[in-house]
Order: sequence, then C-alpha cells, then structure tokens
Amino acid sequence: MAELVRTNNVGVIAAIEALLSGEDIPYQVADRTMSALEGSIGAIQMRVLVRDDDEERARELLTDADLGNWLRERR
Repeated sequence: MAELVRTNNVGVIAAIEALLSGEDIPYQVADRTMSALEGSIGAIQMRVLVRDDDEERARELLTDADLGNWLRERR
C-alpha cells in the first residue's frame, strides 16, 4: 500500500475520499479511530492509503484537484 496523505484535517480527508471514490480507486483511511480517540491533538494522524498499482493515478487525481500540496513524498 502507498501512503498518499497524512493529516488530522477531516475536511481534506473527506475531499480525498470523495475524489477517490468517484474514480473507483480503492483506498483505506488508516488510524481514523486512533486519531479521534487521542482527542485530535495531532499525535496520531490519519493516513490515506491506496494500492501500489493505483498510486500514480491517485496522485494525479489529487494534483488535478489542487490537493497536491497534501501529498506525501514517495518512498
């Protein structure tokens, strides 16, 4: 799995989920529950993950939607 975004900004997460869903790109939001449990103080951030095969397409989609500044560096 490739990590696209790591943030506590629920608005950004919701926008990314809508974009990925709209393009039928499977994704997972990891640590959503842990982020909420810790009280959103920023210690645990939510991570948007996609399959490695979908990473390039997902990155292009987010960049085209002016969300490219939220993308994590590739590893």
